[in-house]
Amino acid sequence: MLSAGEIGEASAAPCCSESGDQRENMEEKSDVNIAALVGSEQVSEGRDDGDLLSYVSAFIEKEVGNDLKSLEKLDKLIEQMTERKMQLEEQVLTVSSEIPKRIQNALKNAEESKQILNQFLEQETHLFSSINSHLLTAQPWMDDLGAMISQIEETERHLTYLKWISQIEELSDNIQQYLMTNNVPEAASILVAMTELDIKLQESSCTHLLAFMRATVKFWHKILKDKLTSDFEEILAQLHWPFITSPQSQTVGISRPASAPEIYSNLETLFCQLLKLQTSDELLTEPKQLPEKYSLPASPSVILPIQIMLTPLQKRFRYHFRGNRQTNVLSKPEWYLAQILMWIGNHTQFLDEKIQPILDKVGSVVNARLEFSRGLMMLVLEKLASDIPCLLYDDNLFCHLVDEVLLFERELHSVHSYPGTFASCMHILSEETCFQRWLTVERKFALQKMDSMLSSEAAWVSQYKDITDVDEMKVPDCAETFMTLLLVITDRYKNLPTASRKLQFLELQKDLVDDFRIRLTQVMKEETRASLGFRYCAILNAVNYISTVLADWADNVFFLQLQQAALEVFAESNTLSKLQLGQLASMESSVFDDMINLLERLKHDMLTRQVDHVFREVKDAAKLYKKERWLSLPSQSEQAVMSLSSSACPLLLTLRDRLLQLEQQLCFSLFKVFWQMLVEKLDMYIYQEVILANHFNEGGAAQLQFDMTRNLFPLFSHYCKRPENYFKHVKEACIILNLNIGSALLLKDVLQSTSEQLPATAALNEVGIYKLVQQDVEILLNLRTNWPNTGK
Repeated sequence: MLSAGEIGEASAAPCCSESGDQRENMEEKSDVNIAALVGSEQVSEGRDDGDLLSYVSAFIEKEVGNDLKSLEKLDKLIEQMTERKMQLEEQVLTVSSEIPKRIQNALKNAEESKQILNQFLEQETHLFSSINSHLLTAQPWMDDLGAMISQIEETERHLTYLKWISQIEELSDNIQQYLMTNNVPEAASILVAMTELDIKLQESSCTHLLAFMRATVKFWHKILKDKLTSDFEEILAQLHWPFITSPQSQTVGISRPASAPEIYSNLETLFCQLLKLQTSDELLTEPKQLPEKYSLPASPSVILPIQIMLTPLQKRFRYHFRGNRQTNVLSKPEWYLAQILMWIGNHTQFLDEKIQPILDKVGSVVNARLEFSRGLMMLVLEKLASDIPCLLYDDNLFCHLVDEVLLFERELHSVHSYPGTFASCMHILSEETCFQRWLTVERKFALQKMDSMLSSEAAWVSQYKDITDVDEMKVPDCAETFMTLLLVITDRYKNLPTASRKLQFLELQKDLVDDFRIRLTQVMKEETRASLGFRYCAILNAVNYISTVLADWADNVFFLQLQQAALEVFAESNTLSKLQLGQLASMESSVFDDMINLLERLKHDMLTRQVDHVFREVKDAAKLYKKERWLSLPSQSEQAVMSLSSSACPLLLTLRDRLLQLEQQLCFSLFKVFWQMLVEKLDMYIYQEVILANHFNEGGAAQLQFDMTRNLFPLFSHYCKRPENYFKHVKEACIILNLNIGSALLLKDVLQSTSEQLPATAALNEVGIYKLVQQDVEILLNLRTNWPNTGK
């Protein structure tokens, strides 16, 4: 960078021809320019001279630099700086003239605000003293007025209290008057109003008033209930209620009286009047409930008229099935369960035809038949709750009770349409102690059944062996009995009220499946030496059947619902990984997947053992065939008729016999897997041990193709349409070995001329080769001996 002196000299050099005045003007303009520049960049007064000189030098260096021609810009630059300086001076003058005015206005406003504030302070002081004086004067009045207001409020409370008492007494007097004139419907309506008042007063702290109200409601409720109950029972007696006989005989009994229409009219009147007492009855009567451990669903009390209709049946039930009566026997739960079902059935027609229309007429949503059934069910639940602790540790009695309860529940729901949301016997069986005992007994008897079914003489024989259409799976009796056992267990627990209980039973089923699988494995190991024997095949059929049925069950709606419930339980307990939870949620897996996987592994191991056994026999039978003199066999033209190689007969006979044997003993799906696994091994064996281990003349290649295509492949034509497609190596090797000389030479040349960049796939496909790769084909071509003599 040039110094200030050098810049001056450089600037003066081109201007030497100018006069002294011109140089003086230019210097003045330069000073003005620099001053304007300093002003435009807001150089502070505190900046020292060194900084200023550096700044100016930098500015000139930027604008002029070392290029002397750029000095032509100086006039224009000086004009711009002069104009900028004038603008800044005007701004400074304007600001300097406005600031004193603003300061003066601000001071004036501050003075005015101070005066106003002082005035407010004076007023506040005056008002404060006035208010204090007024409060001191008014305080005695306030004290007197407060005392009077308290007295008025207390008087109002007393007055309201007396009004409530008066209203209660008025309602009570009205009920009394209506009863004196025998106007029971109006008396019942007044009682309803009184009950509603009682409900409204529940939040009051006037305990004596509440007690008086409740006592009054209870007094009149009892009178009305007793009177209506007496009249209602009299009407029911005229209708021969309850109906102990069958519905057919009760129809005859009801139709006899000539006054039947009048009886039913009175029945409807009394039923409606009793319905009006429902609210007060619920208010006064605590419903009889079983302990909380049974987790019964919340439900309202049975409506009052149905309660009265149930009373004689409740007396009969308690008479026969409580105490020391001969009918009260722990070993015969079917007696009282059948009695309840019979009562429901006997009264269904009457309830549907006579009682339900009354309820519909008054706009009630109650179903008479279900309400009646619900009342009777409480008798059963009470009886079960008292009996179960007495037989909990007697396996036979407990198991019999569970069986009878399940039969009762099935008929109750299917025949009498009892809703699953109502309290049922399954809630009693779901109680923790009872439920754990049920699981234990269920497991015990299931294991005993498994022992007996496996030790049976007919355990491995199919029940339907003589019926081809039914016996497709060739299921042994033990496997079918076991799956029937699991199905029965499912039917027994599927109506349990909670998903957690169902999941516990599901775990029991999975344990039983695993136990049965282990037993099958043990029996299978005893039969390992006879892997083609009848029992070994029966075990394999059993494993396949159980796996197939479990896979079908996995798509059942019931088990899908259990899968969803299990997903929620596992998610809460963090017992499964996120991947497993995702598979359950997306239905990619099922609740039986673990069991199915183990069974499929066992099935695969057993099939592999059978395939290996047959394959060993086939290899032993193929020893002579491997040593066939493929180099010296006569050509096809030298033979009148092609015939099977004599050395191939043991191989084919062994293969045929084993296929027929296993086709009869294995189910279709298993046998299909078996022969396909065997074919895969056989294809590689013949390809490697027979074909690649020998050389072939024209006759040998033709004989090999005849043995394979006309004898080996047709053995499997009964099981598929194109068996040669399962012998890909052998089939394609025969094609290569039997190509005519021209085609073989051409193919050989093509293969030799190809490279990795240009594979010979098209040429191979053209002659029917899709499985073998180029190197395999080259090896096979080298096994041919019928090449022409090229003279080399």
